[in-house]
Amino acid sequence: MTQGYLYFNSILYLLFALWCTVGWQSTSTRLGYLTLANGGRSEYLVIYGGLQIGLAILFFSLARNATYFKLGLLISIGFYAPIVIYRVITVLMNWPVSGLTLATGGLESVLLIGALWLRYL
Repeated sequence: MTQGYLYFNSILYLLFALWCTVGWQSTSTRLGYLTLANGGRSEYLVIYGGLQIGLAILFFSLARNATYFKLGLLISIGFYAPIVIYRVITVLMNWPVSGLTLATGGLESVLLIGALWLRYL
């Protein structure tokens, strides 16, 4: 089950990286970036493209070897716990936010709960 969770993370990050790279104008706008200067566009593509591809590779590598399953779950918890905390706080501070922002936060919460469940139950 842990292996499936790690592969699922890998696939999600790869799909999101491709979506945000190919459709950067629509995804950035839907996330609330109304305008991006050249530096902002570069930064958006680096984070939503490059970093997410890196995370896809990381989760894929962790999923391929049972020795790394526990590490994969700890990395997931380390990533998702602060993301979810920040997401809740910033959504409350900046309400209303886009549906894509809420959907992303919901997915991050599910991934955090999944990692905690697999690691500690």
